[in-house]
Amino acid sequence: MQRLAFHLDPISPYAYLAFEALPQALEGCSYWVDYRPVLFAGLLQHHGQKGPAEIAPKRAWTYRDVAWRAHQQGVPLQLPARHPFNPLPLLRLMLACAPAGQLPNRRVCEAVLHHVWRGGGADAEDPQRLAALAQVLAPLRDPAGADVKAELRALTEAAVADGIFGVPMITVAGRHFWGVDALPMLAACLKGDAWFDGPAWDAAAAPRPGVQRG
Repeated sequence: MQRLAFHLDPISPYAYLAFEALPQALEGCSYWVDYRPVLFAGLLQHHGQKGPAEIAPKRAWTYRDVAWRAHQQGVPLQLPARHPFNPLPLLRLMLACAPAGQLPNRRVCEAVLHHVWRGGGADAEDPQRLAALAQVLAPLRDPAGADVKAELRALTEAAVADGIFGVPMITVAGRHFWGVDALPMLAACLKGDAWFDGPAWDAAAAPRPGVQRG
């Protein structure tokens, strides 16, 4: 059985789509998933990037793209009233639902992702909605507690150290698979596609000279 690390932030519609598609995409594979909440903004800051929703033309395309992908997958998706939003309360709630030092299960992640992307277009940060979600999930720890905040920082820092640059990103055996588009590639890897046993994986990412912008 292969152990997968699924890095996610509920701010990302692609994380939601990959989460929904994962069971079908990996049908027939033997695997276990560790769901690892990370702060997407922290990854962006480390790598000196902006999120797709922070660039106006890219934002418009992103929303059209995820609407189309949801249509193709046959899953509901409603854009929240405000996006981007502050995902910290939701990330901390996810972690607070697990004992200290452990990760949230799929049920918790699903509830948080559905809160954002199946919320009928409501504000993901609305205090009443957040309170209702917390009541349903019944966290074991205080989401605003120092221990939970420290765990989220540690998970994000560990992701940066491991080369994670975006969400969703799934890691297995030291290989990173980024985005919902990468699920077929991940499935091929898990099923033992011979391409992954040869030099092609490393050769494709070999450093090459190129123009450097100042």
